[in-house]
Order: sequence, then structure tokens, then C-alpha cells
Amino acid sequence: MWSYRKRIERDLARWREAGWVTPEGEVAIRQDVEKGVRTLGLANSLAILSAVLIGFAVMSFVASNWQEMPRVLRLGMLLASLWASYGLAGALARRGMSGFAHAAILLGVAIFGGSIMLISQMYHMDGNVADAILLWAAGALLAGVVLRSNPALAFAMVLVTVWGTMEALRLDKVFWLFLIPWAIVAAAFYWQRWRPGIHLAGLALTGFVVSLGYRLNDGHAHGLVVAIGLGVMAASIAGERLRADLPALWAGVLNYGLVIVLAGLWALQFFESPPLDVFTLLAVLALAILIGAIFWGLKTGNRGALWLGYIGFSVEILAVYGETIGTLLDKSLFFLVAGLIVAGLAALAYRLHTRGEAQAKGALS
Repeated sequence: MWSYRKRIERDLARWREAGWVTPEGEVAIRQDVEKGVRTLGLANSLAILSAVLIGFAVMSFVASNWQEMPRVLRLGMLLASLWASYGLAGALARRGMSGFAHAAILLGVAIFGGSIMLISQMYHMDGNVADAILLWAAGALLAGVVLRSNPALAFAMVLVTVWGTMEALRLDKVFWLFLIPWAIVAAAFYWQRWRPGIHLAGLALTGFVVSLGYRLNDGHAHGLVVAIGLGVMAASIAGERLRADLPALWAGVLNYGLVIVLAGLWALQFFESPPLDVFTLLAVLALAILIGAIFWGLKTGNRGALWLGYIGFSVEILAVYGETIGTLLDKSLFFLVAGLIVAGLAALAYRLHTRGEAQAKGALS
């Protein structure tokens, strides 16, 4: 519904410029869309939550009475519950209740996962719990692709991330195999053109890149993380120049790159215990990047970069203050340097604004 509302906003602007819609009609369309977002969006959200709760209820009931049931009855209940969920999803989809249909699919996925655990217990299958989670993720992915269910795909990405994290902790090294199922689920998000899912994939990959700093080079590879993040940001800016028709893509990529850079710089400053001069240099670099992100967000309308810049700048200043609170002179020097950088960037921003206004007046004259 959110993507539908964004598309309506773009269409309304185009229709207004073409003279196809009156101001009164535009207001009525907006009110109707907002009403649908509030009512149907809430109903769908509650349906998803109820599916999760019912799934836990079914599994808890079966698990609590597991030993008293004959083995055939156990398997029959699991299979019946699974197919009943998918059958309900089909019936709801035919009635046009897509949100409730997705909730039923998610219920089926939850029952599938519980079935894996209970069947393993019934047949005394010993093994790696992470393998069962990966199998669960495969089932969620299959349901999401075959039934075109975005919530099921989102759940598959969550399960893949849990699986990758568990394996990385178990092996105590970089778990590169995580990238294979991650790429498969991310491709499914792209195939279904679901932007929230693509952002979820971006968050998962961002976390993986940040973890490299703690896994490579005996946990001291945060400089590599910063370099990767800067490369991602540079690729985003270059991509915006080459393919200006994909602004949302490049804005998201830049924001994820910014998060990677900040995570690496934070570790270099506060986890690596660098000398004071190196710490000051890193702090100035972090603040310069954050101010640049604010400037870029204002220039391009990238609200994500803008808010990341504001929040990151505040957190960085407070952290530096706490780290250097015992050395007043060094602290004063740092804030002086940071203040001069901000003043220089403010002057640059003002000159760019003045130049832009002059160019606009020249174009009109």
C-alpha cells in the first residue's frame, strides 16, 4: 500500500500538469487513498501478527501433547495444518483479500518450521540447528516465490541472516557461504519489485560487511570496512550520474555505504584504542563525512542521508566528548578543528547556493 501511495503521488503530479484532474478531484483522490492506507493497512498488519501468534499457538499445543499422540497422528496434524494454511491463503486471495492471504501463507511457513523441529525431535535426529533453520528458510523462499508472497520472502531473509550469524559464531570466522542464499532471496525481492524487501536485503548485506572488520585480520580489519563503505558511496554517486532514472536505488546504496563507513570509523576510534593524534584525525574524518552526507541529502533530497548525517554527527560529538573529557586542551583543539571544518563547509554551501540562484536568474532573463 505504501508503494501504491507513492505511485499515486507521481501520477497525480503528472495528471495535474496535463490538466486531466481538477484540484477538487485531486483532493478527493488523496483522501480516498489515505483512508485505504489507514483501514486496510491496519487490517493487513493485524492479520500478519495474528498469523504469527496462531502459528506459535499451534506449535505449542502440538509440542505440549507430543508424547501422548501416536506417531501417525502427529505427522497427520502437521501436514493437515500446513496444507490448510495454504488452502486458506488461496481462498482469501480469490476473494481479493490479499493481505489476509499473505498472513495465511506466513502461518503455513511458521508451521513448516515448527514441523522441522518437531519431526527432528520425534526421530531423534541430531545435527546442527543452523541446518534446520536453513531448511526452514528454503521453505519460506519457495512459498514466497511460488505464491508471490512478500512477507514470506521477508521471513526467508530473516532466517537466512539468523543462519549465517549462527554459522559465523560457530566457526569463528567469516562465513562466506551466507552470500549465496542472501543473493537468492535478494533476487526474489527484485523479481517481485518489492522495495521494502530490497532494503531488507541491503540491511543484511550491510551487517555482513561490517562484521568483516571483526573477523578478518584477527578482528582488526575495520579500515577495510571503511574503504568498502567509501567505495559503495562513490559507486552510488557515479551511478546517479550514469543512470539518473534510478534515484531511489542510488539513494539507498549511498545510505548503506554511509552506515558501513560510520561503523568502521566508530570501531577504529573507540575499539582499537588509537593514539590521540590518530583518534583526532579519525574523528575529524568522521565529522567531515557526516557533514558531507547532510549537504548531499539537502542537495539531492535524500532524506535517509540527511537524517543519518544529523544523528551520526550528534552521536560522534557526544562520543568524542566522553572519550576526551579528561584532556581539556586536546578536547578544545578537536572542537576547534571540527568547528573550522563546519565553518568552511558552510561557506562552501553558501557559495553553491548563491551560484545556483545566479544561474537561475540568468536562465530566466
